[in-house]
Amino acid sequence: MQNLFSTYKIKNLELKNRVVMPPMCQYSVEKKDGIANDWHYLHYVSRAVGGTGFIIVEMTDVEPDGRITDYDLGLWSDEQVPALTKIVEAVHSHGAKIGIQIAHAGRKAEDAAEPVAPSAIPFDENSKTPRALTTEEVKGMVEKFRLAVRRAVQAGFDAIEIHGAHGYLIHQFHSPLTNKRDDEYGQDLTKFGREVIEAAKAEMLADMPLIMRISAREYVEGGYGIEESIEFSKAYKDAGADVFDVSSGGEGQIAAWGRPGTHAAYQVPLARQIKEALQVPVMAVGRLDDPILANAVIGNEEADLVQVGRGMLRNPYWTLEAAKQLRKENIVPKQYEAGF
Repeated sequence: MQNLFSTYKIKNLELKNRVVMPPMCQYSVEKKDGIANDWHYLHYVSRAVGGTGFIIVEMTDVEPDGRITDYDLGLWSDEQVPALTKIVEAVHSHGAKIGIQIAHAGRKAEDAAEPVAPSAIPFDENSKTPRALTTEEVKGMVEKFRLAVRRAVQAGFDAIEIHGAHGYLIHQFHSPLTNKRDDEYGQDLTKFGREVIEAAKAEMLADMPLIMRISAREYVEGGYGIEESIEFSKAYKDAGADVFDVSSGGEGQIAAWGRPGTHAAYQVPLARQIKEALQVPVMAVGRLDDPILANAVIGNEEADLVQVGRGMLRNPYWTLEAAKQLRKENIVPKQYEAGF
């Protein structure tokens, strides 16, 4: 029977367990050059030592003005590759696999002098009004995603995640709330996301999985729900997405009627519905810090992989503690055995 410590394989990605560290921005590039530093190295490698099966590096942007802040990681330059290669090699040496999330913040780029978006609609009254991309600029943006993925492959990552959630650029294109265009990218709201996936796949090894992160529900008045996200996810699957990382929210200010749940596992039903509708592997996220609960999500086949975010920020050895609590095989490094 499947459990949190069962092995898992999708294409060439072979994982020793079902525990995933999700991408979580660190805002720690002090030189503002997009290059990973000692903080990032220690942050990710410590989770590999801590038993995590699969680590996803935080939102890494395709151009300087695509960052949420100037303190974010980037992959718009070859100069940014070596530091990431160092992290990948160290994570591998401790038995974990590692992917990276490629993204553009769009209208949520806080430090950009002039953010860009599908349409000139600000995030809220305190945000800058973005400039609507021209049709040719949208095509150029697809190319920027392509080149960033190429560099990620060069760095040795095991998988690529494309960020289509949380109100960032791809999400902005497939949401009717933020895409008011009258060109081809407005007539087909999934066109930009599909082209990004296709460009990424063209740069990836044939047996390398591509993960698509989506917000399966918008918590805003007039926002889309699970039925709509199933439909656009089908288009992304057809374009080449192998796995779906199912989250929610991020597009616009939350309306009182649409607040997300605060209970444990509140997003798991969304992941399950995507899994069942598309017949694809999914990753669940959202208040899954309790090992018994995380194990149940896998055992009940609601998701194939479980992401532990805040719990892993608090404790880089969350996976070791979970194995002990669930009485699974001893996975503690010999150097730490005395502590367990």
